[in-house]
Amino acid sequence: MPSSSRTEDPRGPALVWFRDDLRLADNPALTAAAAGGRPVAALYVLDEASPGLRRLGGARRWWLHHSLAALGAELGRHGIRLILRRGAAGAVVPAVAQAVGACAVHWNRRYELAAREIDAGLKAAFAARGLEVASHQANLLHEPWTLKTRAGEPFRVYSPFWRAAQAAEEPRAPLPVPAALAGWTGTVDGEALEDWSLTPRKPDWAGGLRDTWTPGEAGAHARLAAFLETGLAAYAEERDRPDRPSTSGLSPHLAFGEVSPFQLRAAALLAAEDGPRRPARRHVDKFLSEIGWREFAWHLLHHWPDLATVNFQRRFDAFPWARDEGLLRAWQRGLTGIPLVDAGMRQLWTTGWMHNRVRMVVASFLVKHLLQDWRAGEAWFWDTLVDADPANNAASWQWVAGSGADAAPYFRVFNPVLQGEKFDPEGSYVRRHVPELARLPARFVHRPWEAPAEVLRAAGLRLGRDYPLPVVDLNQGRDRALTAFETLKSDQDAA
Repeated sequence: MPSSSRTEDPRGPALVWFRDDLRLADNPALTAAAAGGRPVAALYVLDEASPGLRRLGGARRWWLHHSLAALGAELGRHGIRLILRRGAAGAVVPAVAQAVGACAVHWNRRYELAAREIDAGLKAAFAARGLEVASHQANLLHEPWTLKTRAGEPFRVYSPFWRAAQAAEEPRAPLPVPAALAGWTGTVDGEALEDWSLTPRKPDWAGGLRDTWTPGEAGAHARLAAFLETGLAAYAEERDRPDRPSTSGLSPHLAFGEVSPFQLRAAALLAAEDGPRRPARRHVDKFLSEIGWREFAWHLLHHWPDLATVNFQRRFDAFPWARDEGLLRAWQRGLTGIPLVDAGMRQLWTTGWMHNRVRMVVASFLVKHLLQDWRAGEAWFWDTLVDADPANNAASWQWVAGSGADAAPYFRVFNPVLQGEKFDPEGSYVRRHVPELARLPARFVHRPWEAPAEVLRAAGLRLGRDYPLPVVDLNQGRDRALTAFETLKSDQDAA
């Protein structure tokens, strides 16, 4: 029997608890709630109180505000009010369920340890009350406990992981928006989204984000349609070019669950069969493999919950980082004197996003050329990226540092000049984000310190005043990094 003395109304609503799944289509929790024939009540909890949950960074808080506004409007068109509450989910969700007289509670699964513990506690509590309670698979193609090595262990290397994923059971088809959605007509106290102060005000630094992004499910599908139309057909070759609009830009929509990996997979496969430009299969496969890396990161986080704070390979605990707050600030502000690095960091600050190739370059520069702890970079990305999720952010930083699963070998040190000349050959990406260098010819835009005095004068550029000299000599920085990495004991077992 339920613990409450109130008699449950057999027509009481099904409560859907939204989290990182801010969409109506392909939302198994919403579909299951609607399928039960009950009216639907919808809840979002801003949980900054539960131990172990990581507070969202500033850029993600901005996105959350607008995504919740979009979700609330879309639910409203179906007669469903989105109830907003703040507090520890373990207390808030049962309180709302009781207030609305819920007969069922549905949510989509999460995979961080603290979130799993909250969900498990709530599931047990609701079941003890006699309420129907169910969690659903919505945000990963394969659950983390379903893919294992032949030895029965979690995968630590991406390539065999992705082969196993491709050989596993075919992911389900995406679900449509439920045809019969009826909103619960009762009333319950909620909070105003504006009162959560998720968007910056003084100063308002979000102008570049507003100019770049349209958060919400509709914005996600508009971006997906544009990518299928113009980007997928050359994705395998073009995705490394930051000077071109060659990537999908879907990562923040995916991080907030405004679109699902099931939808992306199905759309890409359909495009290969009947798309406007019929992309070659290699482009589709490359795009799907990037979704696969996201899956791999989430599987790692599920099995190694401290991925954002602890070296995956514990021998890196002895690494001789050379902490320098001045160098870290120069990197954060895009003032290192290395054009591709500075362009990436300024793109990040302005738009809340950075091209993936450039992410690898700036991360390698911080960790290897500057010998700054990868956790400092991970924390900065967490605060400034609109697409920073707990798994991909941490796993990717550890990959670049060499301390992670399937990590880049320690001797791989990205040369930001060569990377710029290869992937931004005309310098248009650098010029877009580092306007001080806009008038430099392509020959020198990635290495302005080599430009003759007359070229610098013609470009209106005074190195050391208009644009900084490099904070490190790239050759010396690389040599110092290799020396530091060689101090690690290579025969020590990884954690």
